[in-house]
Amino acid sequence: MRVFVTGGNGFIGSAVVRELSTAGFDVVCLLRERSNTTRIDGLRFERVTGDVRDAASVRSGMTGCDRTVHLAAPGGWTQDDPSLLRDVIERGARNVLEVAADLPGHRVVIVSSTAAVNASDTPRIFDERTEFTVPDQTLHYAQAKHRAELLARAAHERGTPVVVVNPAEVYGPGDMELGAAGNLVDFAKSWPVLVCDGGTGIVHVDDVAAGIVAALERGRAGERYIFSGENLTVRQLAALTLELLGRRAPILRIPNGVARLVSRLGIALHVPLPYNPYVMPYATRYWFVDSAKARRELGVSFRGARETITSALDWLQRAGHLRPTR
Repeated sequence: MRVFVTGGNGFIGSAVVRELSTAGFDVVCLLRERSNTTRIDGLRFERVTGDVRDAASVRSGMTGCDRTVHLAAPGGWTQDDPSLLRDVIERGARNVLEVAADLPGHRVVIVSSTAAVNASDTPRIFDERTEFTVPDQTLHYAQAKHRAELLARAAHERGTPVVVVNPAEVYGPGDMELGAAGNLVDFAKSWPVLVCDGGTGIVHVDDVAAGIVAALERGRAGERYIFSGENLTVRQLAALTLELLGRRAPILRIPNGVARLVSRLGIALHVPLPYNPYVMPYATRYWFVDSAKARRELGVSFRGARETITSALDWLQRAGHLRPTR
């Protein structure tokens, strides 16, 4: 079985390539000429040089493969550029789905996000049946992922066997761009630790990879599956991080309106802040989810927040982003 993977050199993608290789699949990765392949250099895969935005290179890579996992997305919180996200996430999904339509029986897994499920201003738990009602068009990543899901739904209705998976906020070893891991670094180094009212599901990167492979093998076409281990508020995530690091620091709540305003000003005026301001539009909302469907139908399991965050902190210390505590 040959599996075509876009974004295979990324944080989640590298874990997927490792999982596929371990399971005995032949992996074909679409990589740009200058892609950083550090995370997958020791793994077995075939390289196709190209770009997910280029339909010809997507077709070249997918031809001869049996299945596709579309993961490609800009990495890191500072990449919330609407045109870039539209190009990579939406155009990439369109290219993959259009090629798959020409390859009879070619199964596709579109890796979306719980950011495309829904959000709320007060804690609520969403599942795969939830209608996406996020009105804020400045949440460019969430909106791009949502539109990619609409493309996947339309492709399924035309007969392409496509499955959508929605990982929550992903933590674990190898987050070189300090995407989700950057939150932990901020909590570990700030004084006081600033938090807002919001929260998210937490999931380990290796559990996401296992879930994607399970969806590739057993997911029902036309369905979506949420991957999440535990829902935490921002305050709970900060407190857990401090506890695991053995660090004592006051946790100070900032009203959401103030946090959003200060973040916008910090970005506009290039003023350093004691946290990543690009995170704030997401951190000031609740992205709580239920992953029971994935557990039930795909037979997967997800680690709890303590084990997941411990793994991420251990890697951050080994990588030199945090001072070792032991």
